[in-house]
Amino acid sequence: MRPAARRRAAGRVASDAAPLIALRGVTKVYGQGATQFQALKGVDLDIAAGDFVAVMGPSGSGKSTTMNILGCLDVPSAGTFLFRGHHVETLDRDERALLRRRYLGFVFQGFNLLSRTTALENVELPLLYRGDEKRARRATAMAALEKVGLDRWWDHTPAELSGGQQQRVAIARAIVTRPDVLLADEPTGNLDSERSVEIMELLTDLNRESGITVLMVTHEPDMAAFARTVVHFKDGLVERIETQHAQGEKVS
Repeated sequence: MRPAARRRAAGRVASDAAPLIALRGVTKVYGQGATQFQALKGVDLDIAAGDFVAVMGPSGSGKSTTMNILGCLDVPSAGTFLFRGHHVETLDRDERALLRRRYLGFVFQGFNLLSRTTALENVELPLLYRGDEKRARRATAMAALEKVGLDRWWDHTPAELSGGQQQRVAIARAIVTRPDVLLADEPTGNLDSERSVEIMELLTDLNRESGITVLMVTHEPDMAAFARTVVHFKDGLVERIETQHAQGEKVS
């Protein structure tokens, strides 16, 4: 797989374009015998390039399992998982790791920053693992911090930053490799309402301006209102999909 030469602007994907991600009949079974549990029961889902998708559902509905599969952190028991037309379900562990490094970025509820390193050093980590030269990775990491409005805080450790600032650093780290897809797991779960809105506005700007496809798990309707597509899970299946024209305004 090769990165697209040009990123398609968010919200301008042709209706007949092939989806960036497609799941067909995806199942996931954990355990064996009496302890066996089927987390996914045949999920079908298309995700268009440049979309902003919120994934919702009660505990045990299958949303987190689906996101783990989409993030190449887990594999389906059966079914098809296509990324840019390539069969991800056939990849081995190393190939999935390579896909993650090149095409996916992750943001977590708990920030997951290294406590004794600066904001800049935290953002540099994916580039360090990729083997980028020091001067180049520092410049790229600073550009990512600037994009999230924290370039003047580059030398601060997480303990010297607010929760909202720490999440911005985490987002900068997630986008520093210019991924096609940003997967966010409850990105506002540890923030107050004002900081939550700031983070959602930042994700919206990144989606619209950079064309990054955003997949976000959330249990908060106010946060899901920032997405254009809301996927509701129930009992291991996609229950329904809603499309939103703007924050909280449904068009279909």
